Amino acid sequence: MTSPPCPICALHRDGVMAAFEIARSPLWLLRHHPDPAPLPGWLLLDALRHLPGPMAFDDAEASDWGRAVRQASALVQRLTGCERVYAVAFGEGAPHLHLHLIPRHQGHDATAAWRVADHYRAVAAGTHPPVDPQRVRDLVARGRDLVDWPQVPHSGG
Repeated sequence: MTSPPCPICALHRDGVMAAFEIARSPLWLLRHHPDPAPLPGWLLLDALRHLPGPMAFDDAEASDWGRAVRQASALVQRLTGCERVYAVAFGEGAPHLHLHLIPRHQGHDATAAWRVADHYRAVAAGTHPPVDPQRVRDLVARGRDLVDWPQVPHSGG
């Protein structure tokens, strides 16, 4: 029995995320959440290699993970002015490590703790408006200018 194809690997391979890609290092891809985006500055840090989570890191990935998460989280804060950045990875929707980096703004109830999951579901269901796609494009462009980690050129967009 074969496993179904990995949707995250397909996104990386097919260039579907090129318009949302902020940076790519030899190990990681940093991208904005695609349309419909639940919040401006909701970024995802993907492992480039197909792996389910940190338990499967090789030595290079294990050594670089903390730096990548720290710098990607700092970028979320710079892009959005948020007070905190939530880092969440479940891996149930796609068994490929993709860490959600979610801006938390004091006074914005939709970003408070687990309410952010309700907000995400409301945007996905169409009962709450997503972020304006132009705002996402602007954040991606700004993120590309601000990102400060070892990278290879982004794949376009």
